[in-house]
Amino acid sequence: MYRRWLLAGLTCWAAAGCWGTAGAAPADSLELDALTSPELRDRIAAGATTVLLPIGGTEQSGPHLALGKHNQRVRALSLQIAQRLGQTLVAPVLAYVPEGSIEPPAAHMRFAGTISIPEPAFEAVLVAAAQSLCHHGFRDVVLLGDHGGYQRNLEQVATRLERERPRSARPACRTHALVEYYRTTQTAYVDALRARGFSADEIGIHAGLADTALTLALDPSMVRPDRLARGAGASQDGVQGDPRRATADLGQLGVKLIVDTSVAAIQKRLSSVDRPRDTPHVQPPPR
Repeated sequence: MYRRWLLAGLTCWAAAGCWGTAGAAPADSLELDALTSPELRDRIAAGATTVLLPIGGTEQSGPHLALGKHNQRVRALSLQIAQRLGQTLVAPVLAYVPEGSIEPPAAHMRFAGTISIPEPAFEAVLVAAAQSLCHHGFRDVVLLGDHGGYQRNLEQVATRLERERPRSARPACRTHALVEYYRTTQTAYVDALRARGFSADEIGIHAGLADTALTLALDPSMVRPDRLARGAGASQDGVQGDPRRATADLGQLGVKLIVDTSVAAIQKRLSSVDRPRDTPHVQPPPR
């Protein structure tokens, strides 16, 4: 037993896959939670003052898409957007969002695995998260939501924080609800698929061709290829669309459109913000 354990440990060590070796993130990671507190402080002081706050959701998507598809997609897309923008970091994904009434169960809550929280609680978490990020020296907090049901909540949070901003200790920090991110999946991406001959019924509005293709392009482990069976409307399998012809290549059309549109929208918002000429606030380390 000991010999087998030792051999396994040595093999894992040689592959740099155990004891935190392979998982250790460099100080130039784009992900906030992969950095140490001093590393983050230094990055902000060096000019990385924009942070993306990705919002996903934990919901059913039929028999062929995993419950965390939104979380994995928004994380991957946020990293691409941050890379393109430069001087931008990505906060941890918020996976708990409004998904319908719990009792009696409504919307996605009718299917196993969906997790739903009340809208006031959701908005309160976003407000506190944005205020926390502002406190540490970020000057622009960008809310990116991968799910359509809470887009209005994101706008309400940004409006509330803007309304309260003059009374804030850090008036230079602003929160932006980037509705263009999600809107692209419902407009330009759908148009691109229709131009390639796919019908609206096939593209679908939930777990159909568009939804599945986008997930294949970003994290194929979230897709069960052997279960790409068509759902009929809001049917018992929770699919609205036909995912059977979905491919990663079709999904890459959406990835490019989402990233290009989001980068342009963020750059426009940041360039239009009128700020006092001050230096970013950086929270000093505790003594």
